[in-house]
Amino acid sequence: MKIKTKQFRVEEGSKVDLDKWPTLVDPFYESKENYQEMLRGHVARLAEQQKLLYASNRHAILLIFQAMDAAGKDGAIQHVMSGVNPQGCQVFSFKHPSATELQHDFLWRTTRDLPERGRIGIFNRSYYEEVLIVRVHPEILKSEAVPNGPAGKQFWHKRYRSIRDAEKHLHANGTRIVKFFLHLSKEEQRKRFLARIDEPDKNWKFSAADIEERKYWDDYMEAYEHCLTETSSDDSPWYVVPADDKQNTRLIVSQVILETIEDLKMSYPETSPARRKELLKLRRQLAK
Repeated sequence: MKIKTKQFRVEEGSKVDLDKWPTLVDPFYESKENYQEMLRGHVARLAEQQKLLYASNRHAILLIFQAMDAAGKDGAIQHVMSGVNPQGCQVFSFKHPSATELQHDFLWRTTRDLPERGRIGIFNRSYYEEVLIVRVHPEILKSEAVPNGPAGKQFWHKRYRSIRDAEKHLHANGTRIVKFFLHLSKEEQRKRFLARIDEPDKNWKFSAADIEERKYWDDYMEAYEHCLTETSSDDSPWYVVPADDKQNTRLIVSQVILETIEDLKMSYPETSPARRKELLKLRRQLAK
């Protein structure tokens, strides 16, 4: 079954109601073997496109992953990017900001880790935490020393505008940004938390804080709705990816990434006549 990625894309200007976005869709694969074959095909194509991206050296790709706990961000990144040359791909995970980072504006710490031209950068969580977890827990702002403090809706609108402006600037300078919200149901999260408790090799993934944050589920869904509505654009779109089926999630994510890179219509740099003449001369020397 062909994956039509447009159905998962948040169109610029549309208002997002996550109750209307599925957490589970019919599988795009027919069996486990078929899933593995499809994913291998995506990974192989992605590896070739990454080589082309590096050789052309005109664009950078920034992939942003946001989700509730246990939605499968780590697994999606690991499986989808498994065939990409590590030299051309970097993954950054953003936890609680350090004391130094808190002395700067909220975009500063992620700006330092933006991908160079020719490379793919992956943010496992990102500056969007500043309009998600911080919106759900506004007391965090006390440590950020924000001038005048939050002043209702206008405060958040200003942050959304800062993000939109930053992404618009990056796009104009060659960075293509794709943002994934892995949309997990509360019931599926419960099942995955239970598995983390019941399976010893998954115990390390679980903490009491995970249960505490579940109490704020509705608040997080509202924060995500505002975020997706305000910051999805034609140039830097959000994709709401159903996350109750991990295999489907990975196929959708990899298809979106492939389409994004292939749409750049890149080509390998052409060899000039002078350069070709030089290479032939070197080849004759090597052939002796």
